[in-house]
Parts: sequence; C-alpha cells; structure tokens
Amino acid sequence: MASELVTAWRPRVPGVAEVFHAHFVDHAYPPHVHDAWTLLIVDDGAIRFDLDRHRRGAAGATSVTILPPDVPHDGRAATHRGFRKRVVYLDATVLPPSLAGAAVDRPGFDDPLLRLRIHQLHQALDHPGDELEAESRLALIQGRLRERLGRHVVDPAVPRSRRLADGLRELLDAHTATGITLQEAGARLGSHPGHLVRAFTATFGLPPHRYLMSRRIEHARRLLLAGRRPADVAAEVGFHDQAHLHRHFKRHVGVTPGRYAAQGGVPTGVPSVW
Repeated sequence: MASELVTAWRPRVPGVAEVFHAHFVDHAYPPHVHDAWTLLIVDDGAIRFDLDRHRRGAAGATSVTILPPDVPHDGRAATHRGFRKRVVYLDATVLPPSLAGAAVDRPGFDDPLLRLRIHQLHQALDHPGDELEAESRLALIQGRLRERLGRHVVDPAVPRSRRLADGLRELLDAHTATGITLQEAGARLGSHPGHLVRAFTATFGLPPHRYLMSRRIEHARRLLLAGRRPADVAAEVGFHDQAHLHRHFKRHVGVTPGRYAAQGGVPTGVPSVW
C-alpha cells in the first residue's frame, strides 16, 4: 500500500472548511497552524504531535482530538505502520474562542458517542446530496464539543509582550500574499524586529516566518480544491513560483499540489482505504 494517500474536498456544508482523509507512514508535519478548528479521528495506527510545545498523541477506537485555530502543532506516526486519519476542518466560528485554551490543555479525550457522531458526519460528507444530514450531525457534534471543552474553561492569563505578538499576527494576516518585512512591522508597532520575533515566538510557539507559511499553505489548499491551477495559486498566495509552492506544500501536507488539486470537488463515494 502507498505510504502517502490523501483525499480532500470542500463540501457545501455550512461550518465545514475542508474534509481531509489521509494514510501516512513516513510523512512528518512540520510545525504549522490552521485558521480552523481541527476535528480528528484516527482509524488505524497512532499519531504523536506537539501542541503549543506540549507532547500529545491520538489513537484508539473511541478517541477524539480537537485542535484550536492558530495554535502551532506538528505531527508524525507513532508506529512503523503509520496511521490513517479522518479530519474535518471547522470554521473558526463553529466554536467560541473561549474554548481554545481548554482544547490546548486537553485536546484529546475518549468519548464513544462523539466518535460515533463524527464517523456518521464523515459518512454524510462522503455522499453528495446528504448535505442536510451532514449539517444536522455537525450541530450535534458542536453541542457535544461545547459540553466537553466547557468543563475545562479557565480565565486565560495575559502573556508578556502579547500586544506586540497580536499586532504582528494581524499584520501577517493582512499581508499574507504580499508579505511584510520585520523592519516594516517594527516601524508600525514601535518595536525592534528582534523583539518582535521573540515576542511572537514566545506567544504563539512558532516564529513569524513559519506562521506566514502556514497561512499561505491554508490559502493554497482552498484554492486548489476550488479547481485553480497550481501555477496560478502559487502567484496568488505569495510563493515565488510553482516550484516554491511545490516544495513547501509537499512538506506541510504530505502530497504535491498537483495530487492535492486532483481531489477537488465532492467524492462519489467512500475511498477504498476507509
């Protein structure tokens, strides 16, 4: 069996940014962020990942993992057999930002009912015409996640240099395609570039350049699934050329932009590996 197998699409279901099924053996995700909630179940094998600089894992027939937006994490197989996973990326508005801290502290939990509902959601998302069922199942999942995460909500402490880190993140988000130099950002925020890098890294767990790369990869994924050509996507999201996009996309996602783009649209059925 191939060591890299990916199926990805964006369904017409409110709240769902992307569906991503993958089988990986050797691929290791570098530290990155998403602009969406990552709702993950593992069908085979086990995953090890660092979330906000804390070692975590995902495995088991009743296990569910939820990762909040904008929090850095990586990922790799925990066994030589690799892993198979199903992911639903949920719009940031699906869950309130106040639950992000609880998800960082406790991203995984055993919940057979929630796991079953997520499996049923994937079944509905796999079949065109079942969008209303998928939307209904997502509503139940939202409620269950709010209940599970709400038990662990605490008032977050305000980190040092948070104002500068937030300001730099806003600038990076506003200039994802064009980019912005640290000199320019420092001038706008009234800070030395070195201080900006230290404040950003201490607050968000990855340096500004990796955050910007994550944002560009996220944008590229959406455009590729919408049917855009990789060469056009590369220019639009801020890469130097198609080869630049190819190199970073393969490192982050595990497959090339061309292979990923071939998955665009809604699948006709459940992939055979699932």
